[in-house]
Amino acid sequence: MKSLFPIAGAAGVLLAASAGTINQALADSPHSITANIGVVSNYVWRGVTQTDDKPAVQGGLDYAHESGFSAGTWLSNVDFGAGGDESVEVDFYAGYDFSLGEDLSLGLSTIYYAYPGDNLEADFWEIGISGGYKWFTLGIQYTVWNGEDNDDFAFEQGDLYYHGGAEFELPYEIGLGLRLGYYDFETAEDYTNWGVSISKAAGDFGTFSLNYDQIDGDDYDTDPRFWVGWLKEF
Repeated sequence: MKSLFPIAGAAGVLLAASAGTINQALADSPHSITANIGVVSNYVWRGVTQTDDKPAVQGGLDYAHESGFSAGTWLSNVDFGAGGDESVEVDFYAGYDFSLGEDLSLGLSTIYYAYPGDNLEADFWEIGISGGYKWFTLGIQYTVWNGEDNDDFAFEQGDLYYHGGAEFELPYEIGLGLRLGYYDFETAEDYTNWGVSISKAAGDFGTFSLNYDQIDGDDYDTDPRFWVGWLKEF
Protein backbone atom coordinates (compact mmCIF):
# COMPACT_ATOMS: atom_id res chain seq x y z
CA MET A 1 0.00 0.00 0.00
CA LYS A 2 1.39 3.37 -1.00
CA SER A 3 2.45 5.45 2.01
CA LEU A 4 0.97 8.92 2.58
CA PHE A 5 4.03 10.09 4.53
CA PRO A 6 5.59 12.32 1.81
CA ILE A 7 2.16 13.74 0.88
CA ALA A 8 1.22 14.55 4.47
CA GLY A 9 4.61 16.09 5.17
CA ALA A 10 4.38 18.42 2.19
CA ALA A 11 0.78 19.26 3.02
CA GLY A 12 1.77 20.19 6.57
CA VAL A 13 4.43 22.64 5.36
CA LEU A 14 1.96 24.28 2.97
CA LEU A 15 -0.74 24.47 5.66
CA ALA A 16 1.67 26.07 8.10
CA ALA A 17 2.81 28.68 5.59
CA SER A 18 -0.77 29.49 4.58
CA ALA A 19 -2.02 29.75 8.17
CA GLY A 20 0.84 32.03 9.18
CA THR A 21 0.24 34.40 6.27
CA ILE A 22 -3.53 34.51 6.80
CA ASN A 23 -3.25 35.07 10.56
CA GLN A 24 -1.02 38.09 10.01
CA ALA A 25 -3.81 39.59 7.91
CA LEU A 26 -6.44 38.65 10.53
CA ALA A 27 -4.46 39.79 13.56
CA ASP A 28 -7.02 42.42 14.62
CA SER A 29 -10.16 40.56 13.55
CA PRO A 30 -12.48 38.08 15.33
CA HIS A 31 -11.30 35.34 12.97
CA SER A 32 -8.32 33.04 13.38
CA ILE A 33 -6.82 30.26 11.28
CA THR A 34 -4.34 27.71 12.62
CA ALA A 35 -2.58 24.69 11.16
CA ASN A 36 -1.06 21.61 12.74
CA ILE A 37 1.13 18.70 11.74
CA GLY A 38 1.98 15.64 13.78
CA VAL A 39 3.57 12.21 13.78
CA VAL A 40 2.39 9.24 15.86
CA SER A 41 3.86 5.78 16.24
CA ASN A 42 0.33 4.35 16.08
CA TYR A 43 -2.90 6.10 15.06
CA VAL A 44 -5.32 4.95 17.79
CA TRP A 45 -8.94 6.18 17.58
CA ARG A 46 -11.41 5.30 20.32
CA GLY A 47 -9.07 2.56 21.45
CA VAL A 48 -8.67 0.89 18.04
CA THR A 49 -5.62 1.18 15.78
CA GLN A 50 -6.35 2.79 12.41
CA THR A 51 -2.93 1.99 10.94
CA ASP A 52 -2.51 -1.71 11.75
CA ASP A 53 -0.19 -0.66 14.62
CA LYS A 54 2.04 1.32 12.24
CA PRO A 55 3.06 5.02 12.33
CA ALA A 56 1.07 7.88 10.83
CA VAL A 57 1.74 11.42 9.67
CA GLN A 58 -1.19 13.76 10.23
CA GLY A 59 -2.10 17.38 9.62
CA GLY A 60 -4.99 19.80 9.75
CA LEU A 61 -6.25 23.32 9.13
CA ASP A 62 -8.72 25.02 11.49
CA TYR A 63 -10.83 28.18 11.44
CA ALA A 64 -12.32 29.73 14.58
CA HIS A 65 -14.50 32.75 15.27
CA GLU A 66 -14.66 34.53 18.62
CA SER A 67 -18.41 33.79 18.76
CA GLY A 68 -17.62 30.10 19.38
CA PHE A 69 -18.02 28.75 15.84
CA SER A 70 -15.21 26.62 14.40
CA ALA A 71 -14.59 24.45 11.34
CA GLY A 72 -11.71 22.56 9.84
CA THR A 73 -10.26 19.58 8.06
CA TRP A 74 -7.71 16.95 9.08
CA LEU A 75 -6.01 14.05 7.33
CA SER A 76 -3.97 10.97 8.18
CA ASN A 77 -2.69 7.84 6.51
CA VAL A 78 -4.62 4.71 7.56
CA ASP A 79 -4.27 0.96 7.09
CA PHE A 80 -7.13 -1.31 8.12
CA GLY A 81 -5.36 -4.48 6.95
CA ALA A 82 -7.17 -7.51 5.55
CA GLY A 83 -6.71 -6.27 1.99
CA GLY A 84 -8.59 -3.00 2.53
CA ASP A 85 -8.26 -0.27 -0.10
CA GLU A 86 -8.27 2.64 2.35
CA SER A 87 -4.95 4.47 2.69
CA VAL A 88 -6.10 8.01 3.55
CA GLU A 89 -8.61 9.43 6.01
CA VAL A 90 -9.84 13.00 5.52
CA ASP A 91 -12.14 14.52 8.14
CA PHE A 92 -14.35 17.59 7.72
CA TYR A 93 -15.85 19.08 10.86
CA ALA A 94 -17.63 22.07 12.36
CA GLY A 95 -18.92 23.01 15.78
CA TYR A 96 -20.17 25.68 18.13
CA ASP A 97 -19.10 26.15 21.75
CA PHE A 98 -21.31 27.94 24.26
CA SER A 99 -20.09 29.37 27.55
CA LEU A 100 -22.59 28.71 30.36
CA GLY A 101 -20.58 30.41 33.05
CA GLU A 102 -17.06 30.67 34.36
CA ASP A 103 -16.51 26.89 34.52
CA LEU A 104 -19.36 25.44 32.42
CA SER A 105 -19.46 24.93 28.65
CA LEU A 106 -21.60 23.21 26.03
CA GLY A 107 -20.49 22.13 22.58
CA LEU A 108 -22.29 20.99 19.43
CA SER A 109 -20.34 19.33 16.63
CA THR A 110 -20.56 17.47 13.35
CA ILE A 111 -17.86 15.48 11.58
CA TYR A 112 -17.65 13.60 8.28
CA TYR A 113 -15.06 10.83 7.99
CA ALA A 114 -14.03 10.32 4.35
CA TYR A 115 -11.80 7.62 2.87
CA PRO A 116 -11.05 8.72 -0.72
CA GLY A 117 -10.93 5.95 -3.29
CA ASP A 118 -13.27 3.47 -1.56
CA ASN A 119 -16.50 4.56 -3.35
CA LEU A 120 -18.05 5.78 -0.06
CA GLU A 121 -18.06 2.26 1.44
CA ALA A 122 -16.28 3.32 4.61
CA ASP A 123 -17.43 6.95 4.87
CA PHE A 124 -19.67 7.94 7.77
CA TRP A 125 -21.07 11.08 9.37
CA GLU A 126 -21.56 11.90 13.06
CA ILE A 127 -23.15 14.63 15.12
CA GLY A 128 -22.30 15.17 18.78
CA ILE A 129 -22.96 17.09 21.93
CA SER A 130 -20.63 17.56 24.88
CA GLY A 131 -20.52 19.41 28.16
CA GLY A 132 -17.57 20.55 30.19
CA TYR A 133 -16.99 21.54 33.80
CA LYS A 134 -13.52 22.76 34.75
CA TRP A 135 -11.22 19.83 33.95
CA PHE A 136 -13.93 17.33 32.96
CA THR A 137 -15.84 16.65 29.74
CA LEU A 138 -18.73 14.30 28.92
CA GLY A 139 -20.22 13.76 25.49
CA ILE A 140 -22.03 11.53 23.02
CA GLN A 141 -21.57 10.98 19.28
CA TYR A 142 -24.36 9.68 17.03
CA THR A 143 -23.83 8.21 13.55
CA VAL A 144 -26.47 9.76 11.30
CA TRP A 145 -25.28 8.30 7.99
CA ASN A 146 -22.94 5.64 6.68
CA GLY A 147 -21.78 4.75 3.17
CA GLU A 148 -22.53 1.68 1.12
CA ASP A 149 -22.89 -1.68 2.86
CA ASN A 150 -19.48 -3.06 3.74
CA ASP A 151 -19.07 -5.98 6.13
CA ASP A 152 -15.48 -4.89 6.90
CA PHE A 153 -16.64 -1.72 8.70
CA ALA A 154 -18.72 -1.59 11.85
CA PHE A 155 -20.04 1.96 11.60
CA GLU A 156 -23.77 2.14 10.84
CA GLN A 157 -26.56 4.67 11.20
CA GLY A 158 -27.71 4.66 14.81
CA ASP A 159 -24.34 3.88 16.42
CA LEU A 160 -23.69 5.74 19.69
CA TYR A 161 -20.34 6.53 21.27
CA TYR A 162 -20.37 7.76 24.89
CA HIS A 163 -17.17 9.38 26.06
CA GLY A 164 -15.68 11.25 28.98
CA GLY A 165 -12.34 12.78 29.77
CA ALA A 166 -10.31 14.94 32.10
CA GLU A 167 -7.23 17.10 31.64
CA PHE A 168 -4.89 18.28 34.38
CA GLU A 169 -1.65 20.22 34.58
CA LEU A 170 1.01 18.53 36.71
CA PRO A 171 4.21 20.07 38.09
CA TYR A 172 6.85 21.11 35.56
CA GLU A 173 4.06 21.98 33.09
CA ILE A 174 3.37 18.34 32.29
CA GLY A 175 -0.12 17.60 30.98
CA LEU A 176 -2.15 14.59 32.08
CA GLY A 177 -5.15 13.41 30.06
CA LEU A 178 -7.61 10.66 30.99
CA ARG A 179 -10.26 9.22 28.65
CA LEU A 180 -13.04 6.65 28.80
CA GLY A 181 -15.51 5.58 26.12
CA TYR A 182 -18.22 3.08 25.32
CA TYR A 183 -19.28 2.18 21.77
CA ASP A 184 -22.90 1.03 21.36
CA PHE A 185 -23.07 -0.40 17.82
CA GLU A 186 -26.16 -1.27 15.82
CA THR A 187 -24.62 -4.35 14.16
CA ALA A 188 -21.12 -4.90 15.59
CA GLU A 189 -19.99 -6.02 19.02
CA ASP A 190 -20.03 -3.23 21.64
CA TYR A 191 -16.84 -2.36 23.48
CA THR A 192 -15.34 -0.14 26.18
CA ASN A 193 -12.07 1.73 25.84
CA TRP A 194 -9.92 3.84 28.12
CA GLY A 195 -6.56 5.56 27.97
CA VAL A 196 -4.02 7.91 29.52
CA SER A 197 -1.77 10.55 27.94
CA ILE A 198 1.18 12.44 29.37
CA SER A 199 2.37 15.44 27.36
CA LYS A 200 5.03 18.10 27.53
CA ALA A 201 5.24 21.27 25.45
CA ALA A 202 8.72 22.11 24.15
CA GLY A 203 8.21 25.63 22.81
CA ASP A 204 8.99 25.96 19.11
CA PHE A 205 9.70 22.22 18.95
CA GLY A 206 6.04 21.35 19.48
CA THR A 207 4.40 19.04 22.01
CA PHE A 208 5.50 15.48 22.76
CA SER A 209 3.26 12.83 24.29
CA LEU A 210 3.38 9.30 25.71
CA ASN A 211 0.07 7.46 25.44
CA TYR A 212 -1.62 4.27 26.62
CA ASP A 213 -4.88 2.85 25.23
CA GLN A 214 -6.84 -0.25 26.19
CA ILE A 215 -9.99 -1.83 24.81
CA ASP A 216 -12.37 -4.40 26.32
CA GLY A 217 -14.63 -6.36 23.96
CA ASP A 218 -15.11 -9.97 22.91
CA ASP A 219 -14.40 -9.39 19.20
CA TYR A 220 -11.44 -7.05 19.56
CA ASP A 221 -7.70 -7.07 20.14
CA THR A 222 -7.46 -6.37 23.87
CA ASP A 223 -3.68 -6.02 24.03
CA PRO A 224 -2.59 -2.69 25.58
CA ARG A 225 -1.21 -0.15 23.13
CA PHE A 226 1.58 2.23 24.04
CA TRP A 227 2.42 4.91 21.50
CA VAL A 228 4.24 8.22 21.25
CA GLY A 229 3.26 11.38 19.43
CA TRP A 230 4.54 14.77 18.33
CA LEU A 231 2.33 17.73 17.43
CA LYS A 232 3.25 21.18 16.16
CA GLU A 233 0.71 24.00 15.83
CA PHE A 234 1.18 27.17 13.78
